[in-house]
Amino acid sequence: QVQLVESGGGLVQAGGSLRLSCAASLRTFSMGWFRQAPGKEREFVAAISKSGGTRYYADSVKGRFTISRDNAKNTVYLEMNSLKPEDTAVYYCAADDSRSAVLAGNGDYWGQGTQVTVSS
Repeated sequence: QVQLVESGGGLVQAGGSLRLSCAASLRTFSMGWFRQAPGKEREFVAAISKSGGTRYYADSVKGRFTISRDNAKNTVYLEMNSLKPEDTAVYYCAADDSRSAVLAGNGDYWGQGTQVTVSS
């Protein structure tokens, strides 16, 4: 059974930074991060290929967030800088063998979510 375990959320002031981690069990996947704010639909944030050679970002986070991975640990990271109140959401990690499935939000595996709150 594949499990994704997220960590690193919390409360931070606007302009601050946080780093999220997502550890996958069993093997390497294409992986991504999504977020859902109260009353809003889930939205794509960032994704990374299995090798780490290709990365994708939502326009709203380009230049502020960086996705990376350590395949020796089967772990993906989301470094979030210059955080804004509108970044407040529950952040979910997603994984799948298919990169396109992750990008489309249709990954087979999802983490439990971690809360990120940015105060103004």
